[in-house]
Amino acid sequence: MLKLCLQFAGVIVAEVMVTKRQLGLLFIIIGIGAAAIMFAMDMLGAGQFQGIGPAQRRALLAAALVVCVGLTLLPLGDRPA
Repeated sequence: MLKLCLQFAGVIVAEVMVTKRQLGLLFIIIGIGAAAIMFAMDMLGAGQFQGIGPAQRRALLAAALVVCVGLTLLPLGDRPA
């Protein structure tokens, strides 16, 4: 939970920061979730293409890029993002 505290001269500072590892895990979860949704849409027959269409390819590529960014953030540890 993010707590905001009021410091001197009206400056608001967050007490709990998101770390780079947490941000990386969030990106990985979002990317895998997006890829799973794309395959679920394909199984349900959404769209006019049979198999993976061009829009789904772009979405899967974007999801893979998000996962790769998340993987690069994981080793950076507990530094604030």
